[in-house]
Amino acid sequence: MDSTPFTNSHIVAAFEAKTRISKARHQRGLNLFPSGVVHDSRHMSPYPLYVEHALGSRKWDADGNELIDFYGGHGSLLLGHAHPSLVQAVNDQIALGTHPAACHELELTWAELVQQLIPTAERIRFTSSGTEANLLAIRLARAFTGRTKLLRFKNHFHGWQDHVAFGSKFHSGTANVPGIVPGIVDAVIVADPADPEGVKATLESDDDIAAVILEPTGASSGQMPLGREFTKMLREVTQARGTLLIFDEVVTGFRVSPGGVQAAWGILPDLTGLAKILAGGLPGGAVVGRKEIMAHLDFEAANQGGFEKIPHQGTFNANPLSAAAGVAMLSRVAEGDVTAQANEQGDKLKAAWNAVFAAENVPWAAMGLGSNVYIFTNPDGLNIDPESFDAAAQPLSVMEAAGNHPAAKLFRLAMLVNGVDLSSKPGAIVSAVHSDADIAESAEALRASLAMLREEGHV
Repeated sequence: MDSTPFTNSHIVAAFEAKTRISKARHQRGLNLFPSGVVHDSRHMSPYPLYVEHALGSRKWDADGNELIDFYGGHGSLLLGHAHPSLVQAVNDQIALGTHPAACHELELTWAELVQQLIPTAERIRFTSSGTEANLLAIRLARAFTGRTKLLRFKNHFHGWQDHVAFGSKFHSGTANVPGIVPGIVDAVIVADPADPEGVKATLESDDDIAAVILEPTGASSGQMPLGREFTKMLREVTQARGTLLIFDEVVTGFRVSPGGVQAAWGILPDLTGLAKILAGGLPGGAVVGRKEIMAHLDFEAANQGGFEKIPHQGTFNANPLSAAAGVAMLSRVAEGDVTAQANEQGDKLKAAWNAVFAAENVPWAAMGLGSNVYIFTNPDGLNIDPESFDAAAQPLSVMEAAGNHPAAKLFRLAMLVNGVDLSSKPGAIVSAVHSDADIAESAEALRASLAMLREEGHV
């Protein structure tokens, strides 16, 4: 989300000159939606981009400008836009009906693929989003352990529901949170991942912590990296304390590896929240985990065990269209090539962009794990080598500040002017269909964008 106003900027003027229809549509949106948008991350200055259509690695805005797309449906499009196999699967299902209000075979096939890919998916419950998946995981943890508190980490994002809407990148405070009652805030510990010993001490001294939830690669899917050893420590301590460990793999699931971070690192959580790639770019989420924990959603297990079942409904849970897209997507993931290809292209992109930063003497860096690429904008002016920059070695406060650097906002606009749409962090979410030509073209766009920033004194 972006609320930074810019005045007398040639970059803003160039953006406005190329996007007149987007500007006009934004004026309509202001009469319909708060701030004119339906998602916080689409809010930007001077106004958001309106897109008409997309195919493969490209999209075209309302003014007809062709863009290399590195936003990737907020990370849900591992096969790019309108991939033929997904289009065919969804079209075939539309002809058969969109909502039978009954169980259907596609949900079985979809769940079987999840179980095949995710190591800890003993049982699966589909939801309509990642926010819902994480909410249900938290409720399951409390029901299973009989404990109250949730421990989560500063800047880690798990959706917009009450237990996780504060202490995140989008609302860093833990007091005066709009619309959230104090009792919920009191039941959540927002820990500092920069203090692993403090985290360990809290877990070892508090007997009422039901679960720890985290993005296992770090906040914003690795923009503020944690590393395997921190996550391994959490697994060991939570296991010893009878506290559940929840991985939010909404972004990293099927992307870091076909089995997510848990398969790549060999660290197994008790519960996992999934979404995005899970449903092939359509709405859909899931919570998966150990059978005995998921039994709290089971009618028969509740009757036999003498406990009250957790109620869980959802009009569009495992709806046939999302299931069809999910089956098509995960079938490709199961073949083993698309995730590896996306990660390979992500590594190439980082190398290409870092070569530009080095050549232009700009102390920024492209970093991240595999196909999740982020731009470190270096607001503190550190003396870094872009091609050897180690994000994990930086204080988390330094990485946090980079995401709020005003130059990052103008940088994204400059890249749009030069034909590339970045994610809002800024960065790139790379798909398996991004080509070497896309990477080379984006590197030239980066060079031109840095020249625009330099002209205005921002680099």
